[in-house]
Amino acid sequence: MMDERIKVDKAFGDLAGLAIGDSFGDASRTEANHQRFGITMDFTDEASWSTDDTEFALLTAQALIDCGGDFTSEAVVAAWEKYILYQNDFNRGGSSEIEAVLNLRRGLKPPFTGMYNAYHHSDGAAMRVAPIGIVSAGDLEKAARLAKIDAELSHYRDGVWGAQAVAVAVACAMGGGSVDEILAAAKSVIPVDSWFYYTFTKAMDIVDEHKTLEACWVPLHTELWTTYKAAVPEAVSQALALFRLSEGDFRRGVIYSGNFGRDADTIGAIVGSLLGAMVGAEGIPARWIEKTRYPTGTCLEFTKGKDLYQIAQDLAALID
Repeated sequence: MMDERIKVDKAFGDLAGLAIGDSFGDASRTEANHQRFGITMDFTDEASWSTDDTEFALLTAQALIDCGGDFTSEAVVAAWEKYILYQNDFNRGGSSEIEAVLNLRRGLKPPFTGMYNAYHHSDGAAMRVAPIGIVSAGDLEKAARLAKIDAELSHYRDGVWGAQAVAVAVACAMGGGSVDEILAAAKSVIPVDSWFYYTFTKAMDIVDEHKTLEACWVPLHTELWTTYKAAVPEAVSQALALFRLSEGDFRRGVIYSGNFGRDADTIGAIVGSLLGAMVGAEGIPARWIEKTRYPTGTCLEFTKGKDLYQIAQDLAALID
């Protein structure tokens, strides 16, 4: 049994890491930061903000909390209907999630809301499943099963497998797994004949061959590049490669992923959540936590001002 204090610390580390990676990655790719710093190494004194990555993860968290961990497709639909379907616009919202909302309004239900979705291969489900990894701490089968339930509302095939890979990776990290064990967990749920498996293997081969971040930087960008930047086979494979290159160092992982370009907020959110679950909130710079602890509701209005620490406590209470 995991100590209660450790449960909360790891859960908070995971959510805080996700929010930090999200905000850091979104800020670092702005023209203002490029002009001022070139490479972003820290948060500035200006206000930070959350994007759809953090806020949709909080939607998944709220669905888990509302149903007391009895997570079903009906519970996911109920949460989307209660917390976000009333909104007319989703500023900064992902295309896959916006399409899923439209499908729900048309009367469709999962899995068809995800199957009949032009963006079903995006990383939109992978960015939001960290709370599932928290409540499934150490239980990889449970994490994969619940991630599939959540992801099928908006995704299909690679989009679902990307979510499962992140969820089981977080569950492994919550259970005390090493970097290698976490990556093995992620790989274990990716079908070997899938596009995602092909790019995951390629990303790991790049790290094996080139070893350092500097040498891996260009190949990870060019050899995994797709015309749709938020595709799971590009962004999630890149995130897992950067997680490996971080060697378990939280600050290093956030800086690597935040400066990666393209879908840097989601890549940062995934890397940050994995490292945060590994090291716990105690292993994250306190200033970074406080910069991002209260989401801004940039995309989902219901998340504005929520306390990530309180959400982490509620999720930790659901761990068996």
